[in-house]
Amino acid sequence: MEKATFAGGCFWCMVKPFDTYEGIHKVTSGYMGGHVENPTYEDVKTGTSGHLEVVEIQFDPSLFPYEQLLEIFWQQIDPTDDEGQFQDRGDQYRTAIFYYTEEQRVLAEKAKQDLIDSEKFSQPIVTRILPASAFHEAEDYHQDFYKKEPDHYKQDRAQSGRDAFIEKNWK
Repeated sequence: MEKATFAGGCFWCMVKPFDTYEGIHKVTSGYMGGHVENPTYEDVKTGTSGHLEVVEIQFDPSLFPYEQLLEIFWQQIDPTDDEGQFQDRGDQYRTAIFYYTEEQRVLAEKAKQDLIDSEKFSQPIVTRILPASAFHEAEDYHQDFYKKEPDHYKQDRAQSGRDAFIEKNWK
């Protein structure tokens, strides 16, 4: 198994897109990139801990290559928004790809450059590519939120504008 970690705004919205494929063992909501030891959701949501809301994906690269994870990731976000994602505003909701190996870094940089070269977006692509740091698992009530609270999840997604953006820009 390998790990991939992506920040795509609200982690509730980032689990389901990865959760249903053969070769993906586990998708965990959490926090990465900050300066507070053992951050809680209360710490992160203030935007002062330096952490981003992320999903950590454990996957079997022989069944589900990292490049496919990157493709799914890009199609869940607005890569031109440097102030958050959709209705979620603040540094803690900015986008990033955290890499664990040099190969992941190279593939992430290539995927980002391919998106830039495609001229799909008129604004600059601002998603950062950063070395992975300590992953802090989010509280249990955040895990698999789309399964535990399906009505709340659907309502939040509908209000966020994420689905409308995806439909307009990625379909």
